[in-house]
Amino acid sequence: MTYIWETKKWPKLTREKRALLSLLSQARKDQGILLARVKSLGFELGGQAQADVLTEEAIKTSAIEGERLNRDSVRSSVARHLGLPTAGLTSATRSVDGLVEVLLDATRGYGKPMTAARLKGWQAALFPTGYSGFSKIRVGKWRGNEPMRVVSGPVGREKIHFEAPPGERVEKEMRQFISWWESGSQNEDGLLRAGMAHFYFVTVHPFEDGNGRIARALTDMALAQDEKLEIRYYSLSSQIMEERDEYYRILEKCSKGNDITEWLAWFLGCYARAVRGTEKIIANVLAKAEFWQRNSAIETNERQRKVVNRLLDAGKGGFQGGLTTRKYVSMAKVSRATAFREISGLLQKKILRQNFAKGRSVSYDVDWSF
Repeated sequence: MTYIWETKKWPKLTREKRALLSLLSQARKDQGILLARVKSLGFELGGQAQADVLTEEAIKTSAIEGERLNRDSVRSSVARHLGLPTAGLTSATRSVDGLVEVLLDATRGYGKPMTAARLKGWQAALFPTGYSGFSKIRVGKWRGNEPMRVVSGPVGREKIHFEAPPGERVEKEMRQFISWWESGSQNEDGLLRAGMAHFYFVTVHPFEDGNGRIARALTDMALAQDEKLEIRYYSLSSQIMEERDEYYRILEKCSKGNDITEWLAWFLGCYARAVRGTEKIIANVLAKAEFWQRNSAIETNERQRKVVNRLLDAGKGGFQGGLTTRKYVSMAKVSRATAFREISGLLQKKILRQNFAKGRSVSYDVDWSF
């Protein structure tokens, strides 16, 4: 097996530009439509849209690696970092805070130089305890000399999907990567550069853990540099999560060749699909703003607003199983009697409506008739 990093051309990334022209053109068209669309958002709506996208990005970039984050904890961290109201939200863990800080540094700090210290700081922020799960790992340092392989299957019959360059080469490889990022890639189209940076970084795999999340943060940084925008209005990681199997398949295939055209073709398509998918996020933000504007004269407490916002975030019919008294108790951290009383108040004010099912399966949803 010959990996791309073992070829004579490495670290030059070979691709067939003509094969990518139509995909690049479509991606640029979708990008232009989105950027024109977000100009219609006011500052407050823009901040809320950013919070929704950043929450999704944090949750999905972790989900790609098999880690499930608590949505309320992520939303709390995002709101605090963006200066939005945090009343009623769950406190975030150190690792969630670290991930949000990495994502924000990558985009808000897109104009700052890339350095080894910055990358190591990102990795340390992802693992504030020095552990990945129950395993002690190197934090804030390049990986050691142990082989770095991606494998699957039972012990003794493992299938090796990928093997990274030897540990003793990482220091040199990362100097070359940073040099490429800072100067060697500046003449590349910005979208292609983002896809190339992603592939380049995961191929080197410089850390003991966190490489995928950092690669996706670097991709967001490259896209922010291309768009010259600190604010993200789409979540690339959400789209990658939807296409996770294909993502890994193409990365593996191109890592065993000497040409990354197929990877870049998939990346451009994934980017375009992510951009088009953000319409749902923006529509939800606008719907939420319209809802509260319509009900601005109606008095509600913080707990009620928190629960109603969760329903609004889920969209019409999107809150699985509807809102029940038991779910209200869990979300608002109140007694069953208080939950019943507050739900009844929201029904009387026509903020909520009862779903059709009765008996034990009684549930509620936002009154979407606006």
